[in-house]
Amino acid sequence: MAILCVLNNSAVAQRTSGISPLVTIESGIIEGTTNSKGDITIFRGIPFAAPPVGNLRWKAPQPVAKWKGAKKCVAFTASPMQPIPELNPQSPWSPEFYVPKEPIGEDCLHLNVWSGAKSATEKLPVLVFIYGGGFTGGGTACPIYDGEAIAKKKVIFVSVNYRVGVFGLLAHPELSLESDYGSSGNYALLDVIAALRWVQKNIAAFGGNPKNITVAGHSAGAFIINFLSGSPLAKGLFQRAIAESGGKFYDTPFWGKMIDKKAAEEQGVNFAASLNCSSVAELRAKSADEIAKGNYGISEPILDGHSITESMFDIYKKGRQNDVSILVGWNKDEVSLPQPVKAEVFREQIQKRFGDLSGEFFKVYPSQTDKEATQSQSDIMTDEIFGIQCYTWAKMQTRTGKSRVFVYNFNRPLPAYTPETQFGAFHSGEIVYAYNNLNTLHRPWERIDHTIADRMSNYWANFAKTGNPNGKGLPKWEAYDVLNEKVMLIDKVIALKSLPSRKRMLFWEKYYATINNDKK
Repeated sequence: MAILCVLNNSAVAQRTSGISPLVTIESGIIEGTTNSKGDITIFRGIPFAAPPVGNLRWKAPQPVAKWKGAKKCVAFTASPMQPIPELNPQSPWSPEFYVPKEPIGEDCLHLNVWSGAKSATEKLPVLVFIYGGGFTGGGTACPIYDGEAIAKKKVIFVSVNYRVGVFGLLAHPELSLESDYGSSGNYALLDVIAALRWVQKNIAAFGGNPKNITVAGHSAGAFIINFLSGSPLAKGLFQRAIAESGGKFYDTPFWGKMIDKKAAEEQGVNFAASLNCSSVAELRAKSADEIAKGNYGISEPILDGHSITESMFDIYKKGRQNDVSILVGWNKDEVSLPQPVKAEVFREQIQKRFGDLSGEFFKVYPSQTDKEATQSQSDIMTDEIFGIQCYTWAKMQTRTGKSRVFVYNFNRPLPAYTPETQFGAFHSGEIVYAYNNLNTLHRPWERIDHTIADRMSNYWANFAKTGNPNGKGLPKWEAYDVLNEKVMLIDKVIALKSLPSRKRMLFWEKYYATINNDKK
């Protein structure tokens, strides 16, 4: 089944208010469109870097060539080159979570802008959104990433494409030699950094404030934000950060140890050999389809010594992070296991992995029955892949930084049509609430869902405006404190409460402290 997006490809719509759909930016004039009411001006497919094709494949993003006349920016351009997954009816992700099948290609370094500014001098706050996809997929054309609702809250919404998979992460000795910074890989991060620089230079033309920028993202997008918060290249490019379900503080079995430049270059040589290539020139001569099919497990950023210089744990421990206000959290049911093991097998596995800490483990993850073991297995995945990373981020920023942290847990099970399609508060399920986009996802929404979406998106918009999510008509959200560890629980009732999984987080904190000490 083709995965399609409905796009507004019409000429510039009738405008009732707001900035002109004709805007002059650094590289030329662009022509956008407006929404149906004419109060939001929309630009899709604005190039922020030169096409990373040919000899620019696996190079840091290069400047855009200027153009003459007005460039039409009314439709999404290509999503990053990636394999298109087959939809799995046994997973929570329906077509709205996926990029369209066409167009997909290497010429993908474009961004999109939704602006509700009334004039180019309004200086509205800006939210730059970074999609997820496990660093192997994703793109701004997914329906759930629409920016109109946030733009209506007087926050300019920008969504950014970045290279994924081997196109965005390959390191190789030859690539390091030809770069002007002596390293390679992490092009995905460099793409986002280039986009943020573009925003600083150009967003004023859309009525935005280049000195009031919030980066926001989910899953891999949240991981990117985590890396940016520790990157010297991103210093001063944003003032706030929103991270939904992502961060990289511990090397878990699911997010492996970050490899260094040397190991990544060796991986790149092996990748080239798998395609019968002995040089980067031969790799660049391959078609994008050939490259995409031979990914060779290249799917995570590395310690390249350029964009990432140390582990996030060490950076935050030393207080060397880019000290900005953070809104961070994760979902109650990030991961559900289709085939959990029986209680007896589960307990044996735990004994083998945790040894002397097994007793403490079973206190917070009960497993006396198969039902308990099933729930605990899902909770472990949620906690170790996402929870402990976000929890540690909040705690370390509070301890070594000056800027405040606001923490949430999203617990609302998304409504489902059948019991078989009920996956709870699953990974990425919060997105349509946070950006008030329930209309983009086909679900049997209830009135309470619209209330949650309205309040949650107001928190997000308020945070982008001032660094404080609180506002009129919203339950009070206190900044995170390591003593009481209160977080905003988002469910049918939105309330500030003690972190429900705190004891589980403390177990993981102790466990990783133990194994890290053992390695020394």
